[in-house]
Amino acid sequence: MERGALTLGLDEAGRGPVLGPMVLAGVAVTSAQAAELSRAGVADSKRFGAGVAAHARRLDLAARIRAVATAVLVRVVDVAEIDRRVRLGQLNALEREHGEWILSHAPCAARIIADGARMFAPLTARFPHLEARDRAEAVHVAVAAASVVAKARRDELFLLIAQRYEAAFGRFAGGGYDNPPTRAFLAEHARRHGGLPPEARQSWGAKSQARAMCPPTHTEAAGGASGLHVRPR
Repeated sequence: MERGALTLGLDEAGRGPVLGPMVLAGVAVTSAQAAELSRAGVADSKRFGAGVAAHARRLDLAARIRAVATAVLVRVVDVAEIDRRVRLGQLNALEREHGEWILSHAPCAARIIADGARMFAPLTARFPHLEARDRAEAVHVAVAAASVVAKARRDELFLLIAQRYEAAFGRFAGGGYDNPPTRAFLAEHARRHGGLPPEARQSWGAKSQARAMCPPTHTEAAGGASGLHVRPR
């Protein structure tokens, strides 16, 4: 690949949670920028774990990525859009559409790598040089950077949800995934208000809904938008 040519990485965060949006990100870098981000410690967002320290580390890295990369693009897919498309059996299509938006609005890249072999392979019809791979964060730092940016933004949005309900329901963690803290919050919200909060994915399966709506049997701790940052080359 020519010196100065771009590699564009694509990844998502928040496909599986019960609460909050899904976020996709694309990061375009030159080989020199990729090397700089690797030296800065950019890696698959999952490697940093969960909790306050992990979130802070991803935020620091996301800021570094925005400062170094040629372009950073973000799509936030809100709960209402997710629910509508899940009911139509189109969640994968929805994710691909937002991924395609990112690829269409990014600077021209000599190489495109997307995390998800089956998910993004159909986009090769429009982008023949796209590589759809599983565990693509290990293939190129551009994908790892995209995973960090997406996860950092998703975590920020979840924290806003948690803060919104903290005064009435107390602090709760869990990232909005289907786990005891999330189920305890949803069950208590349902008990008080007769239903799930607007930030909950109403379409997220009968089993999850039933568990959320039923009070816990033991003590448990209690919208689409886009963004684009382009750095002059």
